[in-house]
Amino acid sequence: MLNIYPAKAGMAEEAARDALWIDLLNPSAEEVTQVEKLLGVKLPSLGALSEIEVSSRLKKRNGMLYMSTPSAARRPEGVQATPPLGFVLSADRLVTVRFMPLPTFEAVAGKFAADQDMPKSSVEVFVLLCEEIVDHVADILEHLAGELNGLSVEAFRADDTRGRHPARANRVLRGQLRQVGRLGDRLSELRDGLQGLGRVIAYAEQYACDWDGGVLKPRVGSLRQDIHSLSDYEEQLANKVQFVLDALVGLIGIAQNDIFKVLTIVSIVGIPPTLMAGVYGMNFKNMPEYDWVWGYQYGWAAILISAIIPLIWFKIKGWF
Repeated sequence: MLNIYPAKAGMAEEAARDALWIDLLNPSAEEVTQVEKLLGVKLPSLGALSEIEVSSRLKKRNGMLYMSTPSAARRPEGVQATPPLGFVLSADRLVTVRFMPLPTFEAVAGKFAADQDMPKSSVEVFVLLCEEIVDHVADILEHLAGELNGLSVEAFRADDTRGRHPARANRVLRGQLRQVGRLGDRLSELRDGLQGLGRVIAYAEQYACDWDGGVLKPRVGSLRQDIHSLSDYEEQLANKVQFVLDALVGLIGIAQNDIFKVLTIVSIVGIPPTLMAGVYGMNFKNMPEYDWVWGYQYGWAAILISAIIPLIWFKIKGWF
C-alpha cells in the first residue's frame, strides 16, 4: 500500500514529487519500482532492513540518509520476528518502508488532516514518528510493569496452598512461569527496538538536524533523553523478570522436594511394618507367639506401633 502525505488531488506522480512523506506498507514490487523511478532513490528490501550490522542499518548516500531499526511493536501472529522499519530521509522528503500496520504511523498520518498540526518538513515528520514510537514504547513498558508486579505479588505474598491443593498449585506455577517467559521475550523485543531507534535518532541528529535551521534539535535531544530513561527502566524490568523467574523456579523446586519428602516418609514408615509382618510370616514351629491366645492381635499391634512411631518422629522433626 502506497500512502502519500499531504494527500493532493491529481496524478499520483505529481503528488509523490511534492509529498513530505511517502509511506510504503507491505509494498508490492510495482509500488517499489514506481517510487524508486519517481524519486530516484533505491528503497531497501525486507532482507536489507533486517541486517544487524550498524554499517548496513545507517548509511548516507547522495545527501540522503538510509536508516533501519527493529520495530518495538508486538510480533504478528505466525511470524517468528517483528518486521523492521526503514527510513529514507532527505531535506525535502521522508520515505518509510514497513511490513506491518503500526498505530504510531497512523497517529502521525492523522496530523496531516489538521492544518494546524501538519508537519512543515521531512525532518519534522521523522521526529514526530520517533516521538510517537517512544510514547508507545513507554505505554507498553508501563503495562508490562503492571503485569510483572501482579506476578511478583502472587509469587511472594499470596497464601501458600500447595499443601492442600498441590496439583492445582503446580498448574498455577507452570502458568506463571510461562507468563514470565512471555514478559521476558517482550522486553527483549522492546530492548532491540529502543537500541535501534536510539542509533537512528543519533545518526539523524548528526546529519539532518541542520537541514531545517536546527529548530528541531531540542526535540531530538529530548528524544534521546527519553530513550535513555526508557532503556534504564527496561533494564530494571528485565532484572525483575529474572528475579521473579528465579523465585518461581525455586518454588517449583520446593514443590518437587515436598513430593519426594512424602514419598520418603511413606517408604520409611512402611519398612518396620513390613519387617514385623515378615518376621511373623515365617512358619517355624518353635515360634512361641503362634501358641498365644492373643497372638493375632499382638501381631497387628506390633505392626501398627512400628508404623506410628516413625510418623511421630517425623512430626517432631517438622517434616510435615
